[in-house]
Amino acid sequence: MTDTLKLLVGGKLLKTDETHTLTNPATEEDVVEVAVCSREQLDDVVDTARKSFVSWSQTSLVKRRELLNEIARTIAENVDELRDLMVAEHGKPKAEAHIEILGAAYWFSEFAKAEFPNRLTEDSYERRNRTSYVPLGVVGAIVPWNYPVFLASFKLAPALLAGNTVIWKPSPFTPATTLRIGELLADIVPAGVLNVIHGEDSLGPAMTTHPGIDKISYTGSTATGRRVMAGAAHTLKRLDLELGGNDAAIVLEDVNVEEAAESVFWAGFRNSGQICIAAKRVYVPDAIYDQFVEAISKVATSARVGDGAAEGTQLGPIQNERQFERVKTLLEGLHAAGLDVRAGGHVLDGRGYFVEPTIVANPPETSQIVVEEQFGPVLPIMRYKDVDDVVERANAAEFGLGATIWSNDLDAAEALAERLMVGTVWINEAHSLSPVTPFAGHKQSGIGVANGTDGLMTYLQAKTVITNRKPGGYRPAVS
Repeated sequence: MTDTLKLLVGGKLLKTDETHTLTNPATEEDVVEVAVCSREQLDDVVDTARKSFVSWSQTSLVKRRELLNEIARTIAENVDELRDLMVAEHGKPKAEAHIEILGAAYWFSEFAKAEFPNRLTEDSYERRNRTSYVPLGVVGAIVPWNYPVFLASFKLAPALLAGNTVIWKPSPFTPATTLRIGELLADIVPAGVLNVIHGEDSLGPAMTTHPGIDKISYTGSTATGRRVMAGAAHTLKRLDLELGGNDAAIVLEDVNVEEAAESVFWAGFRNSGQICIAAKRVYVPDAIYDQFVEAISKVATSARVGDGAAEGTQLGPIQNERQFERVKTLLEGLHAAGLDVRAGGHVLDGRGYFVEPTIVANPPETSQIVVEEQFGPVLPIMRYKDVDDVVERANAAEFGLGATIWSNDLDAAEALAERLMVGTVWINEAHSLSPVTPFAGHKQSGIGVANGTDGLMTYLQAKTVITNRKPGGYRPAVS
């Protein structure tokens, strides 16, 4: 193992008394030791961020843009080291980790170009009304384990550009790459503007309830999101909650079945299904159903599962033991219910948290595999009769994060997209996101917006200055 990875607080790297050793989910071997922030230390972190906000909020937009570009450059220049560390702590394939690191760098560089709106709502003889947008204060960015760096960039880039100071907390399962980025940025980011901490499960709730934090931006499960919202209520914190999904993939009858089956497979199984916007239930019309299930089962059987550090690995392990046990329980339930498992259905023997890519044919709509977000390499394929039927079933979920549609008839696909109650619909692709395109969940998939001008505005608040221009000063009306 390398030396203990440290916290970044107030521009200084801190090695704490308490540490945590991370385990590689592919080998179950120790990887690296990381510093742990205590509840008492959190108070110091918040105090540092609040003091730094005074100067950072007054720093010119030009200087803030320069900082984002410096962060992007630093991350990109260290991509190989960060990629390998991510593979070791997360387990994802090396190519996927490489894309994630460079994707985060791209997000910072693109947000550096974002423009701030300013509005003149009245400019008359009597009055001038000018509205500008000012930063909130201290932002707590709580990031999940499935994409620990990429999803952080959705929060950090707009928050810093807006003039906020940030406390970045990764998941306890994947803090190493985050802390290493903090170490790399220690001499680049002004002291206290970006603070990088790590702690156990109690640290997130402590941030959520802390009176010195003005906004929480959280990505994770809907169940935890509800607790975040409840914890933030006492201080009326601003909130962004990007939560769970149970995204429907809808295949139309006109597709090339083999091509569509492979595309839908990767829409569901990329990162071993550990993506909030993964396809988690697939609907296929009766006319091509049997052919489609056979084709996607062949893709599942041929996919290469293994250590993300090994050449040719396409699917890595489940990231942590807790989630591995949940997926194992899900598989046991499939077999106990006598469902039609066409591919996979088992964990792999030996070390590591590996699960076979699993295809389940036409389970009941009320079964656990259809109703709940599996967050693992297990995918149900259901039949449907017609468009009205599939729209009703796709919209029945309590979630509304995203959906995919697969068709050669783009007009029909776009008409179908308009009927789906979700925040994002992809047609003939999946998972593509952009720094300039808003991304938001509907229903219980969250509140708030990430990315684009809409996302930037969530890190700002309106401030209006009204100037009376009438000569003789202000006089109230008299009846």
